[in-house]
Amino acid sequence: MSAASLVAGGGPRVPAGARLVLATHNAHKVEELRAILGAALPDLPDDAVVGAADLGVPEPVEDGVTFAANALIKARALAAATGLPAVADDSGLAVDVLGGAPGIFSARWAGRHGDDAANLALLLAQLADIAPEHRGARFVCAAALVVPAGAAGVAGEAADGFEHVELGTLEGTLATAPRGGHGFGYDPVLVPTGSDRTCAELDPAEKNAISHRGAAFRALAPVVARVLVPSSGSGRGSGRGFGRSSGPGPGSART
Repeated sequence: MSAASLVAGGGPRVPAGARLVLATHNAHKVEELRAILGAALPDLPDDAVVGAADLGVPEPVEDGVTFAANALIKARALAAATGLPAVADDSGLAVDVLGGAPGIFSARWAGRHGDDAANLALLLAQLADIAPEHRGARFVCAAALVVPAGAAGVAGEAADGFEHVELGTLEGTLATAPRGGHGFGYDPVLVPTGSDRTCAELDPAEKNAISHRGAAFRALAPVVARVLVPSSGSGRGSGRGFGRSSGPGPGSART
């Protein structure tokens, strides 16, 4: 189904020229992906990558049990609603001594979704007696690309439907108390490996250079570039090397 037919039928109003939809209402994430894709697709116009904020697409229930599964759920829902290739991400904190928790429950670890202060307080209380050498943790991000079957302007076999996931991490240890005024979530307690400052003590440029989300998006960018063939060369015969589905590539879980 084309974007134009969706508008005519009362579906999401996809901007003219849109080639890729990002499943986020955060304008900063849209700009981040545009910048990352710019290196792989220098001729891709800025307005070819749009966010979900103005499309009116209902958010799906994220009932996956991994970051990758939830990223795919969000990307599939947006791709189905718009008829365009869609990118989504899901991320959180994984603590070694907690067996990878909070994990997919990071945003609601204390019970209420998005209560950063309560989540931090509970996590630090749970780790109160844990020695520094056992406070290893990492931020994890899964970035998923979903191309719906029949999408226009995509390469070869990708037009029959295509999925791919890449993972990125930011390794570190957990401080015993929050520090810093930047960032959000668990940024005030994760000290990246090789640093003596928490992520919340890094300025935005420093954090973005090493972030788990940036790492996942940068790993996904070449795949997006292969899928989004130039508009003048779109068609089923213009691409190569795509199967129906693909998971994280070798080594991508530790980017």
